[in-house]
Amino acid sequence: MATRKLIVNRTIPEAVAQSQRTPARSLVTGGTGFIGRQLVSALLCRGDVVRVLDCAPPFDPSPGIDFVQGSILDGAAVRRALDGIDCVFHLAAIPHLWAPDVDDFDAVNRRGTEMLLAAAAAAQVRRFVHCSTEAVLMLPRVTAVIDEAAPSTLDDMAGPYTRSKYLAEQAAVAAARGGFPVVIVNPTLPIGRGDRRVTPPTALMALYLLRRSRFFLDCVLNLVDVRDVAAGMLLAAEHGRPGERYILGGENMRLREVATLLGRMGGRETRMWSVPGALALASGHICQWTSDNITHRMPTVTAEGVRLALRSAPIDNAKARRELGYAPRPVLEAVTGAASWILSALPADSSAPADQGVVHTPAAGP
Repeated sequence: MATRKLIVNRTIPEAVAQSQRTPARSLVTGGTGFIGRQLVSALLCRGDVVRVLDCAPPFDPSPGIDFVQGSILDGAAVRRALDGIDCVFHLAAIPHLWAPDVDDFDAVNRRGTEMLLAAAAAAQVRRFVHCSTEAVLMLPRVTAVIDEAAPSTLDDMAGPYTRSKYLAEQAAVAAARGGFPVVIVNPTLPIGRGDRRVTPPTALMALYLLRRSRFFLDCVLNLVDVRDVAAGMLLAAEHGRPGERYILGGENMRLREVATLLGRMGGRETRMWSVPGALALASGHICQWTSDNITHRMPTVTAEGVRLALRSAPIDNAKARRELGYAPRPVLEAVTGAASWILSALPADSSAPADQGVVHTPAAGP
């Protein structure tokens, strides 16, 4: 187990930088990922002493942050990372809808969360923010709007990813009921510059910017600036009620609208073709079988992703606005920034994984 230093972009709105009066010692699991790097920036700007626990080494090692390389499934690494910590932000997870070994979803997302919760409670951590996903709120029966009150059960989950995240969230709820100060956040689709691991929302954008797909499954996406997700997590740590969920979302947009906008940004105007749900689901099963048995690479679309798209509806972030003071910015800035970065940083023939070639997936992990 190695210890390194990590550098991050320190840009963060002044209101967030001043949101905590007393500096804390904070741990971010999955802190080298897309959301994690923004959260680390926000924590630094408000004066926290920051430690990161992540399997993957940082892209830009540099003095400034204590980096512990290790897995949340490694008890010794977790105990070392928790030493002297006041607040934990748990982001580490498998964020995609496909993995070479399907059992990894449960091991990392569910069991890893349970282990971290138990270790944090033993270490007497004063606050724990668990990063879940809005996908656990998407029910088989389509609703007019999706919010934190969705009465979801394990049987409602769309596949192995969402089942693992649901069980992880339930572990957080159980810990809160037992008196541990856990707050849950449910980010939607974070986008922005610098997503170097190409999380699913960025992969979706790349599909229309670089691979120039003309096909889409008509569904609703909720896009949010990744910086606002980080800011929302700070607010949840300060003002969230233990055991409660808070959706950290931005603006609702139909996929056709997003695809058309990205096409224009990519310098083309093409006719878009809507894919029927049954055909998209069949395609998901075929692509997933091919990945499982032949290519062993990320499929363009998965059956779980299609199911989530078919369940999509506008997402309401009113609770986070009301209770936390969450105030996400208009998402066009993030779309423009992300598109510019993709066009400049990813190859024109990019084969970046696109779990969401026709649908959407949360990205709550590294």
